[in-house]
Amino acid sequence: MFRTFYPKEYVDSTYVIDFDSFAKKGYKGVIFDIDNTLVPHDAPADERAKKLFTHLKEIGMDVCLLSNNKEPRVAMFNKEIQVHTIHKGGKPNPKGYRKAMELMGTDEQTTLFVGDQLFTDVWGANLTGIYSVLVKPIHPKEEIQIVLKRYLEKIVLFFYLREQKKK
Repeated sequence: MFRTFYPKEYVDSTYVIDFDSFAKKGYKGVIFDIDNTLVPHDAPADERAKKLFTHLKEIGMDVCLLSNNKEPRVAMFNKEIQVHTIHKGGKPNPKGYRKAMELMGTDEQTTLFVGDQLFTDVWGANLTGIYSVLVKPIHPKEEIQIVLKRYLEKIVLFFYLREQKKK
């Protein structure tokens, strides 16, 4: 029932993902959510994020930020890292994910998505046919509409984790 929301992987942080391994498997592009995936809400790119993006470029991975936020927020984060961006991305609608792949010159088999929300990030990636990685939110302080979604996410994650234990 909830499988459409299940990520392919669920990890503690964006910063523990082995992107080198994905590159060796043929992945050429990564689409990232920003807030609570890479940095806390409304924060600029920090040293950890800058180091990650530098490394991704070094291993030949292209990157696109796909955010439902407005342009000033996305531009502020991207100022230091300089990658492709899409603001007001309309997640979970696959349109934004497809546009990101077009910008990076990738397709469903060579793109992965990293985000912190099931009902926007992961669901949209799954609808698009992209490998989805769910990360735990960086910071507990969130906007009210996200707080409400987190309660529902806990239910889905309960069933996801239960199923993972059976494998």
